[in-house]
Amino acid sequence: MTSCAVRKGKTLFNAPSDIVTDTIKQVYVVNDQGLGDLYYRIKVNDLLAVRNIQNKEFGATSATVAATVTTTGAVNASGSNIVSYQVDADGSVNLPAIGRVNVVGLTRREATAKLQQIYSEKLLVDPIIELTVVNVKVTLLGEFNKQGNFLLERDNTTLIDILGEAGGISKNADPKTCKIIRGNRSNPEVIYVNLNDINSLGSKKLVLQNNDIILIQPTKSAALSEKLQSFNNIVQPLLVVINLAVLIYTFTR
Repeated sequence: MTSCAVRKGKTLFNAPSDIVTDTIKQVYVVNDQGLGDLYYRIKVNDLLAVRNIQNKEFGATSATVAATVTTTGAVNASGSNIVSYQVDADGSVNLPAIGRVNVVGLTRREATAKLQQIYSEKLLVDPIIELTVVNVKVTLLGEFNKQGNFLLERDNTTLIDILGEAGGISKNADPKTCKIIRGNRSNPEVIYVNLNDINSLGSKKLVLQNNDIILIQPTKSAALSEKLQSFNNIVQPLLVVINLAVLIYTFTR
C-alpha cells in the first residue's frame, strides 16, 4: 500500500480510474469519444510548412513548433531557416507566388495535391510538393527515455511509432501503466494501455491525435526505492551529527 501511494504521488494527472492499471489486460478506455479523425484535417491557426522537394531552396526545409508570426502572415521558426504559414480565420493560407488557397477541412494529402496542382499551373514545372502541419504534436511525460513534444508528421502515427522516437521506456517504467489523455481537457477521454501484451498493438485507439498527452508511471518498487533514497539522504546527515555529539559527550565526561 505504501508503494502504491508513493507511485501515485510521483505521477502527473492522476485520475480515479487509474486503479485499473493493476488489472488491465490490453486496452481500457474511460469516457470513450470514438475513433476521431484517422487522417488529420487542417484547421484555422494551423502552421503549414510547404516546400518543393525538387528545389530545397523553395519554401521550408523541415518542421518545428517554435515559431513567431510576421506581419506578412509567414511564420519564422526560431533557431532555423524554416518558414511556415498560418491558416487564417477564413480558412485560407497565403503562400508565395500563388496567394491565398483554401485548405481548412482538407487532409494533408488532399492539401498537398491541391497545392501541387496550383503551383504547376502558375509557377513550377512538375513540382513535388511536401506539406507539413508543424503544430500537430503529442506530449510524452514520465518514464520514457526521452520526454517532451513530438510532432505527428504523418497520418496514422501510432503510439508505437512515438515510443520508437522517444527511445522506448526507461528501466524504471511499469509497462502496464501507459495512459493517453485525449480530447477536451475538462472532460477528457483516458486510454489505458498494457504494453506487456502484444494484442494491445491492434487497437485503433493507439492511432494518436493532436495534443494527446502520453504518460507512464514508474514501477511500485522503483517509486518506493526513490522515496527511501530521499529519506536516507535526510537521515544520514542527522545520524552523523548525532554520532559526533555522542563522541564529544563521551570524551568530555
